[in-house]
Amino acid sequence: MATVNIVKRTREKGLRYQVYYKDPYSGKKKYYKTFPKQRDAQQAANDLRALLDSGKLPDRKKSKMRMMTFGNVADELVNEWNSKRQTGELRDKTVDEYIYTLNMVNKEFGHMLLGEINEDHIKSYRARVSGELSNISSNKRFAVIQKIFVKGLALNAVLVNPTEGIMKLSEKDHERNRFLSPKEVYALVEASKLTKAKHYLPVLIFLGCEHGASKQEALSLKWSDIDFDFKHGGMIRFYRTKTGKERTEYLMANTKTALLHWKEHQELMRTRSGIDVGDSELVFSHADGSPIKCFNRAWWAALEVAGIKDFHYHDLRHTFCSNLLLSGGSLKDAKEMIGHSDISMTDRYSHLTLEHKRLKQQGLSDYYATQVTPLVE
Repeated sequence: MATVNIVKRTREKGLRYQVYYKDPYSGKKKYYKTFPKQRDAQQAANDLRALLDSGKLPDRKKSKMRMMTFGNVADELVNEWNSKRQTGELRDKTVDEYIYTLNMVNKEFGHMLLGEINEDHIKSYRARVSGELSNISSNKRFAVIQKIFVKGLALNAVLVNPTEGIMKLSEKDHERNRFLSPKEVYALVEASKLTKAKHYLPVLIFLGCEHGASKQEALSLKWSDIDFDFKHGGMIRFYRTKTGKERTEYLMANTKTALLHWKEHQELMRTRSGIDVGDSELVFSHADGSPIKCFNRAWWAALEVAGIKDFHYHDLRHTFCSNLLLSGGSLKDAKEMIGHSDISMTDRYSHLTLEHKRLKQQGLSDYYATQVTPLVE
């Protein structure tokens, strides 16, 4: 039976239970994970022992098994991609997109031994990403997970590939073009003021629907990226890590008002508590200066109050493009303002430009009707 031990440690936050195991091939003692509760540590130890004793590990005589985490294999894969970048086998854009996506997946699986990740883990994660973002985003992350396991097999970090029996999600049937009308936007903003995030959630909503900001663009925004005193009402700069693109826009009125309210609230709370955040410039940060990384609970609560169903934060980008086109903008305007790299990404909204033309034609028809006697009965 595999050797797995639980060691009790006293830390500042109280007792912690660290799980260690003996590498079956090197014989070295290795750290696995730390848990705040003994029962969780015991369950993890049992699962790890079962994994080591499962018989799924290669025979040492045939090949030496490497106990590698998902993150360890990811590092190896990134090195491989960068080598192919140098030789021209992969384009810079492709490698950058691979690494960006891998970083997202690493947050979920990076700490886990590759051999302990099974089909259920992957399907659960894929479903969560699909629900929060889209099937397209989910498939991109799944594709990177597949690459990790292929690399893991080559490195002898696993014997089986749990991704082989998992099919990609349909992208055509689930392509999201959901957007809110101006009336629904204001209803959502008012509903957000009833949540625990009432001071900053309205800002996030306006950033999405008035500027087409992605979640990453919004949450990484700094106060130095905003000039409230610039002519025409202010200026704001966005930087998207995914594409490496930067865009600067005039600050929209609703966004500016919401930002100033949030800034005033932040400063008031920090003054009252005597908190000095030092060099922290993040717009969306807690009183102590630490970043706000997730607002899902407040988001779903606001949607429920507003009576809006099946709507994700990312859909605010669709709201921005759709309402820009309906208000008279062109596809080229939408492409440049939202930061798409290719017009084909914006082309999904072409039906809205036709709707805008139809409304203009109807207006022309109404104008003619008020100026002349109809030619036909």
